[in-house]
Amino acid sequence: MSEQPLIHIKALGQVEYAPTWKAMRQFTDERDKATPDEIWWLEHPPVFTLGQAGRIEHVLAPGDIPVVKTDRGGQVTYHGPGQVVIYPLLQLKRYGLGARGYVTLLEQTVVNWLAGQGIAAAPRADAPGVYVDSAKIAALGLRIRRGCSYHGLAINVDMNLEPFTRINPCGYPDMAVTDLAALNVSKTPEQAATELVSMLYAALSFASNAANRSGVPTSDQAP
Repeated sequence: MSEQPLIHIKALGQVEYAPTWKAMRQFTDERDKATPDEIWWLEHPPVFTLGQAGRIEHVLAPGDIPVVKTDRGGQVTYHGPGQVVIYPLLQLKRYGLGARGYVTLLEQTVVNWLAGQGIAAAPRADAPGVYVDSAKIAALGLRIRRGCSYHGLAINVDMNLEPFTRINPCGYPDMAVTDLAALNVSKTPEQAATELVSMLYAALSFASNAANRSGVPTSDQAP
């Protein structure tokens, strides 16, 4: 019989980046093997974030938008209103996932969701995220520590895309960026987040059950 993993879903609204990052790190540092996983979804006020490998020269003209050096993987990206940010805080062993498998699961969840909106999208081997033709619609950046993940996904729904012209997104000069609205799909961030989180939960449930069937140890999963 399939069992559903215990994951707490939290809608945080629009919250500043730095304290949210601090809260993710604190949650990850303080959790133990019995701590239930969580998925946070939210929006951030305008901010550029620079990953561990990020080079400041890829921040071309930030203007009045703050730049935060953070501990996720990857280069530079932009967060702002109208973009859905999803932070899964997971013990990956519960789902039989390593880092590569987890990235694939996140990217494929976005691809499947976009397909439901009539949009053909795909990941790229050379640049994590999801793309419609050559334009990036979803960014991905993660940190995995002690087998636990934080940071996550940012999906462009209906936002001001101009700030992306002030950076080299993910370190790529002149990379095109798009959102659902530019692709003639009308959806609020709340609608998009609810649908995406539901699909992500389903994908994690499938992975958890597959791990159990294959004998991957998941006994530390919370009841």
